[in-house]
Amino acid sequence: MTIRLWDLLDILIVAYIIFKVYKLLKGSLAIYIFVGVIFLFATWRLVTVLKMDLLSTLLGQFVSVGVIAVVIIFQPEIRKFLLVIGNNAVKGNFPFFKRFLNKVIRTEQEENPVVTQIHSAMVRMAKDRTGALIVIVDDLNYPGLEDSGIDINANVTKQLILSIFNKESPLHDGAMLIQKDKILKASCILPVSDNINVPPSAGLRHRAALGISEMSSARTFVVSEETGKMSYTERGRIEMNIDEEKILQYLREAMG
Repeated sequence: MTIRLWDLLDILIVAYIIFKVYKLLKGSLAIYIFVGVIFLFATWRLVTVLKMDLLSTLLGQFVSVGVIAVVIIFQPEIRKFLLVIGNNAVKGNFPFFKRFLNKVIRTEQEENPVVTQIHSAMVRMAKDRTGALIVIVDDLNYPGLEDSGIDINANVTKQLILSIFNKESPLHDGAMLIQKDKILKASCILPVSDNINVPPSAGLRHRAALGISEMSSARTFVVSEETGKMSYTERGRIEMNIDEEKILQYLREAMG
């Protein structure tokens, strides 16, 4: 019989796990149950190899049922064991996992605050069915944009976006222009698309969003006042009824 490298590695891993469990249970009454389980399992494997069919079948039934019993009996110890593994991983005893965890945490921490503010505002407006049209632009060198709307020139915040698109606000009609971390303008009038392939459910905001995306590299985000659904347009393409996660992804791309 040829012993492979993976077989040796398998034995070492199992031995290490048994040793760690033994250290964890040492000094408690549970250690005796653990030793008994190991002895029963070893005996079952031995009689299986020796082809003692009757005894093997009998012990096999105990082992199969015993797995559930062990989980119930050792519930506190299993919880403690998993806690030790997780604690070691977070503290850096497993470098690969630590690097992965740090990358995930760093990604969360490095989320563009402008993206967070716009996304949070859109989700809130969708819930309240507040109509909105937000245009992310690189510059204002688009026909009609320079002279359209009311100058704002303020930092992007959720509160300001909600205030501008509030139904009682005089600025709620029209589009909001955002460049980098600034709200440049509000209540802008955009060219309306005459694309005959636009879905019938699309309203004026959707056609305006599609219109500016057809003639520029601007990306637009729409909240429908009628349905509360969110939509996205880019380069003459419209995607309607998008969920929160997809909107967040598009915002990251637009602000990236």
